[in-house]
Amino acid sequence: QEPLVESGGGLVQPGGSLTLSCAASRGVFAINVMGWFRQVPGKEHERLACRRSKDGSTYYEDSVKGRFTISKDNANNTVYLEINNLKPEDTAVYYCAADLRSDCVWGSMDFWGKGTLVTVSL
Repeated sequence: QEPLVESGGGLVQPGGSLTLSCAASRGVFAINVMGWFRQVPGKEHERLACRRSKDGSTYYEDSVKGRFTISKDNANNTVYLEINNLKPEDTAVYYCAADLRSDCVWGSMDFWGKGTLVTVSL
């Protein structure tokens, strides 16, 4: 069973909105931080947003502040990433990740999803 499973990607027109979901399997517990990242093929990965489980505090990269919102539904252990006013440059594979400590860094997360593709185009 995959530890994290993303869904919600797809083709969206510029200016539209999308909500990505990341469901954690029952085998993934004691998570301290959940994060969303993205990567365009051939380019560097980019951290987008992080959420700490303990107090619900959030962090956003400056590049996505105001358009991206990370949230969590504790009842079903799912983390969401709402993206508004989508732009063509948001086209990427979006990944969620979980960490048992306090990291929210691409190279150090403990669990990863396989990613979901978001394409922003007319």
